[in-house]
Amino acid sequence: MKRLAILGSTGSIGAQTLEIVRQNPDLQVAALAAGSNVELLEKQVREFQPSLAVMWSEKAASDLKQRLSDMEIKVAWGMEGLIEAAVLKEAEVLVTAIVGMIGIRPTIAAIEAGKTIALANKETLVCAGHLIMPLAGEKKVPILPVDSEHSAIFQSMQGEPKHRISKILLTASGGPFRGKTRAELQNILPKDALKHPNWNMGRKITIDSATLVNKGLEVIEAKWLFDMPPAMIQVVVHPQSVIHSMVEYADGGIMAQLGTPDMKLPIAYALFYPDRRPLAGKRLDFYELSQITFEKPDLETFRGLKLAYAAAQTGGSMPTVLNAANERAVELFLNGKISFLQIAELIEACMAAHTVIPNPSVEEILSVEQETYENIGKQLGTGKTWLRGGIDQV
Repeated sequence: MKRLAILGSTGSIGAQTLEIVRQNPDLQVAALAAGSNVELLEKQVREFQPSLAVMWSEKAASDLKQRLSDMEIKVAWGMEGLIEAAVLKEAEVLVTAIVGMIGIRPTIAAIEAGKTIALANKETLVCAGHLIMPLAGEKKVPILPVDSEHSAIFQSMQGEPKHRISKILLTASGGPFRGKTRAELQNILPKDALKHPNWNMGRKITIDSATLVNKGLEVIEAKWLFDMPPAMIQVVVHPQSVIHSMVEYADGGIMAQLGTPDMKLPIAYALFYPDRRPLAGKRLDFYELSQITFEKPDLETFRGLKLAYAAAQTGGSMPTVLNAANERAVELFLNGKISFLQIAELIEACMAAHTVIPNPSVEEILSVEQETYENIGKQLGTGKTWLRGGIDQV
């Protein structure tokens, strides 16, 4: 029996993780954590019977506790609750599927407690990879990627000599606006940007895919996960999303992982590694596949990717600025406060204004995040101070 603690259980990744639990009787849920969706978390708790449930706010936790008054279950809230779920004694694997830097502290706590990490929280490595990966190495804790691209890279490395890798080829669908010019993107609305051609994802990550910032964040993740400099990580636009990523070796041979665009495959691979379990779902049919194409990303139209490479190269606290500025800019765009192209403009302005901290602590990372939110308010001329968000799910 393998027991899981799932942070972000009501989001896309969390919900699909629970689908895999339903199909595998030897998986059990020890803890569930969500942001504000009390109703859905209540349903999940009643179905999976964890010993701990966590909400982000005290008010939501109080509501959940009242709804579950007929059950013997502990209900906690906030960062304290997330950390309690992360280190829960009976859980062996932490699935971290929350959006935002609030994922950093629970992940560190879980590593220190010796838990296996199934990682779907980008910010953990983007902002704190220099802290996370050495700690995981010291504690001998595996960090298993859940992102489809990083899982594909991980799978393509199995049985191969790591020191013979010459390049990582990180594939991108190109999003809904592939091939469009900046002029054509001037009046894009949120409803247009939320129409991803291949993947069914949460709102924030879907916008990040449209701007290609998501791919830039994945470059930084890959840098830490696979100990590769950004110059050895090449983004390739692959509109069909059949090849999820590739690894090129010193002899020119390339290993690739292919499949239908279904997140349950990388989730299951992380949960059962090194085993592979039968997984229901559509299989890739090469008779139906008419073509596989590749393109070079347009770094001038989609400047977010170019900025991410710059942040990865600079290192230190700069990736935190990139991430925080993007997080807030996406929120503003979704709320109709800024245009689509302004997302990259705000990121660039915040990066230009930042003085890099070479090796930031967790406290410094969170401070830089807050400063970036405040800088966005200044950039927009509102003078508004932005507070760190909640436990939004992937």
